[in-house]
Amino acid sequence: MSQEQDYAIHYAPLFTTLQTMDVQALIDQVDDPWYNQTLIQIGDVLVRLGVMQGEFHWHKHDEQDEFFFVLDGLFRIEIEGRDTVELGPRQAYSVPAGMLHRPVVPVRSAVLMIEKAGVVATGD
Repeated sequence: MSQEQDYAIHYAPLFTTLQTMDVQALIDQVDDPWYNQTLIQIGDVLVRLGVMQGEFHWHKHDEQDEFFFVLDGLFRIEIEGRDTVELGPRQAYSVPAGMLHRPVVPVRSAVLMIEKAGVVATGD
């Protein structure tokens, strides 16, 4: 997986406040190899769900940090000039703004991401 057109990225939030979000049901229905969906916007922050397997391209976000929280699976983050970070279920990591990185996901995994509104998931 290396072509951006292979990514299913949905920026419009699925939910609003005062709604129950069945995140597991959403995970179960995903059949795209690389799926990224905004669950909700809270103020200036997006809570996004990624269900993925494969390799994302190298990218960075010039003006914002990116937070990853693994729900299930195995999620690796390759970071330019640093050791690869490997995360399992219930582990989290934040990549600072401007740092070149790419997720590499060897098995189907579900990840929550927290980012500022206006983020371009594929990088700046």
